[in-house]
Amino acid sequence: MGRANVSDRLQRLELLAAQLKQDALCTVSGLAQQFGVSERTITRDLALMREQGLPIDADRGRGGGVRLDRNWGVGRLNLAYPDAVDLLVSIEVAERMESPLFLAGLGAVKRQLIASFSPDRREKVERLKSRILIGDTASAYVQLGVSAPAGPVVQALHQAFVEQERLEIAYRREDGATSQRLVEPHYLLLQYPVWYVIAFDYLRKTARVFRCDRITEASRTDEAFSLLPRTVFENVLEGSALRL
Repeated sequence: MGRANVSDRLQRLELLAAQLKQDALCTVSGLAQQFGVSERTITRDLALMREQGLPIDADRGRGGGVRLDRNWGVGRLNLAYPDAVDLLVSIEVAERMESPLFLAGLGAVKRQLIASFSPDRREKVERLKSRILIGDTASAYVQLGVSAPAGPVVQALHQAFVEQERLEIAYRREDGATSQRLVEPHYLLLQYPVWYVIAFDYLRKTARVFRCDRITEASRTDEAFSLLPRTVFENVLEGSALRL
């Protein structure tokens, strides 16, 4: 089979699986017509998909059809490691905020996620979780001025925080003045609904707090940093009433 034919078949199998996930039954003849191939080809495709573990239901007889078991996919969610880490950390934040919504069911999800990690990755996730702090709810005054951070800023900050990389940011103060900073994002602090970065600021040569929605630009430097002792940040964390 030529490379083009292989590519065509792989693409057809992907589209075929998506088609079969729909509730309506599909007939072999209808699928053959839709994809421009013979019924024999579709039959071979379905056989291959069954061999790969896809539970394809088939109704025999005139007017019968085929489709994926409508319950297929439940419990089969595959997450990339970064996505699994994000989900686990989100669950941890919800638990520490004592959020009542779905909290009872999150425990089982959390256990399955942890079990899927290797020991060294579990240790890495535990270190990451310890760097996310939960404080009191932000005051009404602060909440009135909160806006959503820009997507590229969130992405750069997230990656720099997880990978422990220095970050170049443009920061807008409350009075509107903007400055360029090189920072090490050591901790994230949530004072719902406001996120803050607890960082070492190279401009001031000391620990500083930056409100995430006031970071107007952010770019990674690919320069790693080592975590400083928490005592370095005690002064800037005073008054946040952390729930540890």
